[in-house]
Amino acid sequence: MSNQTGSVGVVTPQRFVFEQPLQLDCGRSLPHYELMVETYGRLNAQASNAVLICHALSGDHHAAGLHAPDDKKPGWWDNCIGPGKPIDTDRFFVVALNNLGGCKGSTGPTSLNPETGLPYGPDFPLLTVSDWVRSQARLADRLGIRQWAAVIGGSLGGMQVQQWSIEFPQRVRHAVVIASAPELSAQNIAFNEIARQAILSDPDFHGGHYAAKGVVPSRGLKLARMLGHITYLSDEAMRAKFGAELKSATPAFNFDVEFEVESYLRHQGQSFVDRFDANTYLLMTKALDYFDPARDAGGSLLAAYRKASARFLVIAFSSDWRFSPARSREIVRALVAAGREVSYALIDSQLGHDDFLMPIAQYHGVLRAYLQRVAEEVA
Repeated sequence: MSNQTGSVGVVTPQRFVFEQPLQLDCGRSLPHYELMVETYGRLNAQASNAVLICHALSGDHHAAGLHAPDDKKPGWWDNCIGPGKPIDTDRFFVVALNNLGGCKGSTGPTSLNPETGLPYGPDFPLLTVSDWVRSQARLADRLGIRQWAAVIGGSLGGMQVQQWSIEFPQRVRHAVVIASAPELSAQNIAFNEIARQAILSDPDFHGGHYAAKGVVPSRGLKLARMLGHITYLSDEAMRAKFGAELKSATPAFNFDVEFEVESYLRHQGQSFVDRFDANTYLLMTKALDYFDPARDAGGSLLAAYRKASARFLVIAFSSDWRFSPARSREIVRALVAAGREVSYALIDSQLGHDDFLMPIAQYHGVLRAYLQRVAEEVA
């Protein structure tokens, strides 16, 4: 076993094909589907050391390592997953996937519809967090994993963790919910609706059939990402990074890029257009909106969590206003009332919601200590 913190190295994604139809909450079903997956570390003989990583809205299966030796950009959670890191691949077998409906290899709107031979586009069914969890459970079956040592996720990933603990209680030993909520606030649903309207009203959207027209609704998708990015950052972080600085010494008195923050947001928006699909963005935000385990348990979050048997770690960040610490405390209070074992950590932070992706010493310290105990249990 390595005592040094390092990278998982070069990794190769794996495509898993599922031929059994998947019934969806919307009333439709997928006759078959594919999931793009990466794994790090080794599954032990008892298959007891497996950890599932659930990604957020724009995440994917590439959570750690590199796809080639000369890669400049590692996986999105590389600072947290690897030998000697908080999610230690010397001790855990880590599984990360691109969710169903994604645009990074799993079956989604950019995939071919077997009924038409054309990309699904807007005809791909809307999904719920529960749909994702059921598809992930089939992946666990395929990998020979009867119970996860831990299911871990931030933001929308944290919602998947909660759903796993409720829907498959005996298959989750520990549930790690990071920067998440028991359901979206009206304000968050409103942000998502504005983002969707930016896409839907783009002249190049064509009702979602833009691929057939050979175009991309880039203006709408860019605006959606710019709006989202603002909500992921705290006011303090934006002020520290940009202030109200002009790019030139004096105002130009036009609507071109003049302020540093404008340049930053336009860059973030354009880079997102280059790597993400608009129809996928629409269905991912809807899955966020629909998540509400209390609604599925007669309006009681307490009743929902009573179905769970996992032990929980809930982590919040002080500067996160989109998924505020108050929302994490709602989860904690309901879990305590339901008689579940739960630990809670509030991390002092500056960046905002995106802090769950950052290598903050206190945050990584909490994760490391908790997961070390998990590793000892399943060794």
